[in-house]
Amino acid sequence: MSNPIHTDRASLQAADATDPLASFKDRFSLPEGLIYLDGNSLGPLPLGAAERAAEVINNEWAHGLIRSWNTAGWFEMPSRLGDKLARIIGGNDGETVVTDTTSLNLFKALASAVRIQQQDAPERRVILTERDNFPTDIYIAEGISDFLNSVNSETSEHYEVRLIDENLTLEQALDDSVAVLALSHVNYRTGAMWDMDSVTAAAHAAGALVIWDLAHAAGAVPVDLNGADADYAVGCTYKYLNGGPGSPAFIWVNERHQGRFWQPLTGWWSHAAPFEMADSYTAANDVRRFLCGTQPITSMAMVECGLDVALEADIDLVRAKSLALADLFIALVRERCGEFGLELVTPEVHAERGSHVSFRHPEGYAIIQALTDRGVIGDYREPEVLRFGLTPLYLSYTDIWDAVEILRDVLETSSWDVPAYRTRHAVT
Repeated sequence: MSNPIHTDRASLQAADATDPLASFKDRFSLPEGLIYLDGNSLGPLPLGAAERAAEVINNEWAHGLIRSWNTAGWFEMPSRLGDKLARIIGGNDGETVVTDTTSLNLFKALASAVRIQQQDAPERRVILTERDNFPTDIYIAEGISDFLNSVNSETSEHYEVRLIDENLTLEQALDDSVAVLALSHVNYRTGAMWDMDSVTAAAHAAGALVIWDLAHAAGAVPVDLNGADADYAVGCTYKYLNGGPGSPAFIWVNERHQGRFWQPLTGWWSHAAPFEMADSYTAANDVRRFLCGTQPITSMAMVECGLDVALEADIDLVRAKSLALADLFIALVRERCGEFGLELVTPEVHAERGSHVSFRHPEGYAIIQALTDRGVIGDYREPEVLRFGLTPLYLSYTDIWDAVEILRDVLETSSWDVPAYRTRHAVT
C-alpha cells in the first residue's frame, strides 16, 4: 500500500476509493459524523455483538439455563476463543486462553516465570520492567515482589523490581540477577514499539524469561510470539480487538513452559477434573491450567465477534495502512498546526511505533475535551499527552484530514480555553 501523504482532501478521497480495507468500516457501529481516534483505548461495537449478547441472555441463559454450559459450549469457550486469538499473535492451538483481566494474567505469568527461575536459577531475584510501562504492569510486579519478600522475610532471598529508563538502558539492566523481563510491546503513552525478536533474544542470552504485554499491539501490529521464541504474553481484547468495555483478557504461554506452568490463583476451573470436586488441587495438563474461576460468558461471547473481524483482515494490510495514516496525521499536524506548540512524542521510524500517535501540549487535557465536543474523539494521558488511535479498519484518509482541520480550528480560535474543558473527569 502506498503512503498517500497529500496536501488536499480530494487526493485523499481518491486514496480512500482504492483502499482494500475500506469495506471493514461497515462491520462496526459508529455514530454518524464522528471521527473516532480512541480505538487504542476502547474499540467500537462490531455489528452482531449486541445480537450475540442477546442470544446468550435470551436463549442460552433464559431457555438453556444450566444446560448451556454443555449444550451451548460455554465451558470450552475460554480455550476455543484462545485458539482463535492465538492466530492473531503468532501462537499455536493450546497455548492461549481468553480469561480474567490483563492485570490478573500478568500476575499469573510473573508467578510462573519466577517459580521456574527459583528452580533453575534461584540467585536471580530481579523483575525488570520499564518506568514508562503501563502503571498496572509496574504495580503487579511490585505486588508479587512484596509478597515474595514477606514470605521470605527471614531469609536473604530479597526480590526487587528494577526499572529501565533514560538512566538505565535495557542492555545495562540485563545482568545475571534478572529473573524476568516484562515489557509492553507498544508503549501505551507514546506508541513506541520494542523489537520483540531482538529484545527476547537479548533477555534469553542473559538468562531471563520474557513476558510481553500486547494490550496495544494485538490486532494492530503483526505479532509472532513463537517466531520470537517468547515465553509468556498477556493482553486485553477491548482495544484493537473490539471485544467491548472490560471484556476478558488473554494469556499465552509457550508450549515448552506449560508442563511447569504454576501460579497461586489455583481456582477450580484450572483443576484437572473440576467437577470431581476434589479436596486438593491438581492442575489441568493443558491450556486450562491458565484459568482461575468461573468465566463471564456474556462478555466472552461478544469477544468472539471482534476476533472474527480481526481474523478476516490481512494484518499486513492493516499495518501498512496504520503506518500511512500515522505518517499523514504527523505531516498534516506539522503543516497546519505547527505554530501551536504540539510536540510529537511518537517515533517516526516505522519499525519503532505502534498504531497510535501522541503529542504533548501544556493544555492537552482541555484540547482533547474541545475536540470531543467537535466530534473528534481522542484521549489524554499524563503528562500533557494528547493520544490519537489510528485504527485502519474503520478510519479513512479523509477522516485524518478532517480531524486535523478541526484540531487546527480548536487551536487557532483557542476554543479549548474555557473552564468546562479544564474540569477533569474521573476517566481521562
